Amino acid sequence: MSISSEKKRHYRSLGHKLKPVVMVAGNGLSDGVIEETLRALHDHELIKVKFAVGDREVKKEAIVELCNQTQAELIQTIGNIALIYKENKDAKPNLSNIKSF
Repeated sequence: MSISSEKKRHYRSLGHKLKPVVMVAGNGLSDGVIEETLRALHDHELIKVKFAVGDREVKKEAIVELCNQTQAELIQTIGNIALIYKENKDAKPNLSNIKSF
């Protein structure tokens, strides 16, 4: 799935006010982290994930791996925060960070 640059720009503006809902720390991408990310993406579609894994290269690899395992699209990374998106056509408008705007 490829998102247009216009949509990415819109999602970045929406993501600006969001707080991270998932944190990846020393244990890396455990099954629990993947499950929680999938649940958050299902509910909210657009989420921030905080990475506290140290090295830049390790962080980049973890972000790519998380997006691959959850089939989400990376919208933006700033520092230790990644903004990711996965469309859910059945998302409830009161939970979705996309449909509620």
